[in-house]
Amino acid sequence: MIISRIKQVLLIGAGIFWYLSEVVVATPSTHIWAPSTDIQPFSKWHLTSDMYLPVKRDGVGIRWSTVTNLGLTVGVLPFKNINLEIGLDHKSGTGMLDNYPLYFNAKLGTPEDGLVKYIPAVAIGVYDLGTKKDLTDNNIIYAEIAKTFKSGKTSLGRFSAGYFTGNKKLLLDDKGEKDNQGPILAWERTMDEISSKLWVCAEYMGTKSSYGTVNFGFSWKFADNVAMIFGYDIFNNRNIPDAATLQLDIDF
Repeated sequence: MIISRIKQVLLIGAGIFWYLSEVVVATPSTHIWAPSTDIQPFSKWHLTSDMYLPVKRDGVGIRWSTVTNLGLTVGVLPFKNINLEIGLDHKSGTGMLDNYPLYFNAKLGTPEDGLVKYIPAVAIGVYDLGTKKDLTDNNIIYAEIAKTFKSGKTSLGRFSAGYFTGNKKLLLDDKGEKDNQGPILAWERTMDEISSKLWVCAEYMGTKSSYGTVNFGFSWKFADNVAMIFGYDIFNNRNIPDAATLQLDIDF
């Protein structure tokens, strides 16, 4: 029932997006692969274009297609310390799933030190709400916290921890068994010693489903509102080939 209500709200939002931008595109704010506690502020639009390029053949020697994701996310609450973003994705390169390319997402949370000093950032969200029952409705639900630590004036980076669950009929392991929930862990840091434009990250999502990965990468800011992420994704299910991630992010 909750998922159904969320879909109804997001479908209305999707219609507004189409009318305003004539683009069927979005993804939740992420680190490299996994969702983060970051949320777009009010009226900020975030356009992303992602490419996942398999760099190896799978367990039976087949080279997978490149998957592309076009996304648009927007912040919809006019508050400083309580934020909500909604968005939609258009994915392709996923075989028969390309017949149902739209996916929806939403995230609610508060930033680090937002409501009370010293408390971590907190976010709850949903993503990959597909439009075809038991085919694309992965329906990932997650909760996550994040906190930045320092040693003196030196940043040790931001550490994130959370947990997710999804459709037990679709999130399966390498034996075809249910494997639909697991942890989310991440470390990230802006490398000010080199350049304030350089950001690095390592993250992990549990399970041996198609969501379970270990990811490493870095980002370079070409402008205040333009950045490119370069990542490498190692799937926990070794029958799925490793992939390189290229992600262009533009805020406006």
